Amino acid sequence: MLEELRKDAEQRMDKSLAALATAFTRLRTGRAHPGLLDGITVDYYGTPTALNQIANISVEDNRTLVVTPWEKPMIPVVEKAILKSDLGLNPATSGDKIRLPMPALTEENRRDLTKVAKNEAENARIAIRNIRRDTNAQVKELLKDKDITEDDARRSDELVQKLTDAKIREVDSALDAKDKDLMEI
Repeated sequence: MLEELRKDAEQRMDKSLAALATAFTRLRTGRAHPGLLDGITVDYYGTPTALNQIANISVEDNRTLVVTPWEKPMIPVVEKAILKSDLGLNPATSGDKIRLPMPALTEENRRDLTKVAKNEAENARIAIRNIRRDTNAQVKELLKDKDITEDDARRSDELVQKLTDAKIREVDSALDAKDKDLMEI
């Protein structure tokens, strides 16, 4: 029973780490990669649809993305959605392709992106700590119902704390790597 709680907590913490990794891919580092456009939704005949569901997104060179909508009438709609996003990209249409040149990041932009990355990392740490709190509350409930002994509860708390510490170290190392990537010129 305690092992199931610990495994559930570990799975939930891993999901928090995956969410952090997804958030980090959306942060622009000056290099073009299709993950930058993951958060953009397009009005596809009245239905909000993810951009990658209605267009092919590829990397032309390390500073340019190319978006090729599968339907020609969607080109202006896609352009509008990209302009509305807060990515700071200016689409340039040529025929049936939309090119997105990545502007060079200034020192100030890099510092702002670092702050955003730190905020995302803190959100992940909070989520992990909340999972620890929930798991410990479940263990206390089992102890109160006399389903486990006090020694088992104490051992479980220690294991969950070690797991939490390990996951928070993973968050910190991911943040360090992202900071280094963002500040790289």
